[in-house]
Amino acid sequence: MTHTQTANSDWTFLHACDSHLGTPRSYRFRPAINKRWSAIKEQMASLNPEFLLHGGDLTRDGDTHEIEYQLAREDLDTLPFPTFAIPGNMDVGNKHTSVSGTTRNWNDVELNMTSERLGLFASWFGPIHWTFLYRNVRFTGFFASVAGSGLKQECRLWQMLENIPNLPPAKHHVAVMHYWPFMEQPDEPEWDITNPDEYDNWYFSLDREPRLRLMELLKAASVEVLFCGHVHTGRPQQEIDGLKLYRSRSAGNSQQLAERWHDADTRYGFHKCDVTESGIEITFVPGNDQCDEFGTFGPWGHPAVEERDYSVAEEQPPLTPS
Repeated sequence: MTHTQTANSDWTFLHACDSHLGTPRSYRFRPAINKRWSAIKEQMASLNPEFLLHGGDLTRDGDTHEIEYQLAREDLDTLPFPTFAIPGNMDVGNKHTSVSGTTRNWNDVELNMTSERLGLFASWFGPIHWTFLYRNVRFTGFFASVAGSGLKQECRLWQMLENIPNLPPAKHHVAVMHYWPFMEQPDEPEWDITNPDEYDNWYFSLDREPRLRLMELLKAASVEVLFCGHVHTGRPQQEIDGLKLYRSRSAGNSQQLAERWHDADTRYGFHKCDVTESGIEITFVPGNDQCDEFGTFGPWGHPAVEERDYSVAEEQPPLTPS
């Protein structure tokens, strides 16, 4: 999308992530997530923004239920403005590994994303990597965890990012990804999935080699703002070589790792981004409904398909894994 308007009027765009829309037809359901997200949607609609950037995890279990793509697509279509989305791991599967960790009852290898699932997501929401210029701001979204997978979508990721400096320049550049690029600092070590003390670091961030390559490409592309989600817990803005990193709060799902940091923000909400002549002012807007859990059923985490009990679904007919 390209916008050729040159007027100096102020305007607004939004960023949200981890809305995790679910359904009572599933083997598990958390109605509080849907309720929190519904309130946030009403708030966003009232702001009359140009569009929403969604940073992934639109679904609760889209990686095994295509119908959740349909539900999330229909849900986004009720908003009075466009949405540009990237997938999250609950939409398409986790980043690739050849071994499983030891701290959870998960088979991490079976959780690897597939090219087919990425393509299916794209058929509902558009390309998983994209860049466009709008009112002198470049917007770039990508599913960085394909890095190291060897999938065709990884080639497209690097090609797009490497080509951005050759595209028409913009006054600002805003990027969106799902995983955290790193936990604390870009130069932190490679995390070991088989080490119980490092598993969470491995799960929530990128591996060292693609992380360092990504950060160099974002710097070359003059990225000013980088939004990421996945952890559901907010952290203070961090600046790295001129890049402002926002570790975003969830738009519905429960927080993770909050006990690690004294300054963790566990509220649900979204970002309001006001573009003016002087720059981009980013404000966190808490959701109007910060409700506690209620009516929850089924397991959390990543249970294997053969271990899921669809007979507990509160709405019939239950979903069927796709």
